[in-house]
Amino acid sequence: RVSEIILDYTWEKLNIGTWRDVDKDWRRVYSYGCLFKVLCMCNEQDATADTIRVCDMGLLMGASILDNILVKVINVLQKPVIKSEEIIPLLHCPSLEHFRDNHMTPQKPVVLEGIVDHWSCMKKWSVDYLRQIAGCRTVPVEVGSRYTDEEWSQTLMTINDFIDQYIVTKFQNNIGYLAQHQLFDQIPELKQDICIPDYCSLGEGEEDDITINAWFGPEGTISPLHQDPQQNFLVQVIGRKYIWLCSPQESENLYPHETQLLHNTSQVDVEEPDLVKFPKFEQVKFQACILTPGQVLFIPVKYWHYVRSLDVSFSVSFWWS
Repeated sequence: RVSEIILDYTWEKLNIGTWRDVDKDWRRVYSYGCLFKVLCMCNEQDATADTIRVCDMGLLMGASILDNILVKVINVLQKPVIKSEEIIPLLHCPSLEHFRDNHMTPQKPVVLEGIVDHWSCMKKWSVDYLRQIAGCRTVPVEVGSRYTDEEWSQTLMTINDFIDQYIVTKFQNNIGYLAQHQLFDQIPELKQDICIPDYCSLGEGEEDDITINAWFGPEGTISPLHQDPQQNFLVQVIGRKYIWLCSPQESENLYPHETQLLHNTSQVDVEEPDLVKFPKFEQVKFQACILTPGQVLFIPVKYWHYVRSLDVSFSVSFWWS
């Protein structure tokens, strides 16, 4: 009630004349009113969208307060909530034997820390560095928020153009993704900054059989729930990703597409599931994590996984048998 009084009173002050004549202090008071209202709304169930709208009104009509706290509140509200029982376990530099016996053989996901700290990319790579090392190079880019959307397409452009159109420009639904299997062969300077994880030596294939992939895109990029035919080490270099995993034993509850082309992809939107259309999805047992720079996620073969970038993100994945 107090926050509404503050907002009503300051709204009148913001609208008494031309915008340039509005005292900035009144704009700050309006932002405080939005902050107080948001703190009250955080206790309400299913109010996230309305709460973010109040924050946006404070950012549009108010002025920055408390080190731009309304932006930070939005980031918290948009961060996925992961219950403790659903968190993927985390290990620091396990031995090859420990990883093999406890995760690879039983096919259990795990987040590994401390195994890529020595990689040059962890210190060198940034958007500016990618411009410098490869800005003029032409690469394939996926256009659209996810490959299951009708408007999804592919095109060729330079890395500079990709960064300008999809990384620097932050229009909603303006999503492009650099998903490249040949990037490190095409640009060997980048390949010199990474290494094949030692744990891949536990596999059956040769080093030449390991596929190295680059995944570079803006906040909000989504890989729909899908499964791959090989083991996967996903290394996070820049930014954070929210990742949702579940066992291949859950396949029946995930409603894979019936077409041959998308048979490895679920029809369910993980974060906004239609439980009327896909009722079995409610029974699914899953694990999740927020993968941060320097962390490596082991995704066992055919494990279902959904990925959403929380920031501008660059990841490297290693597919191995």
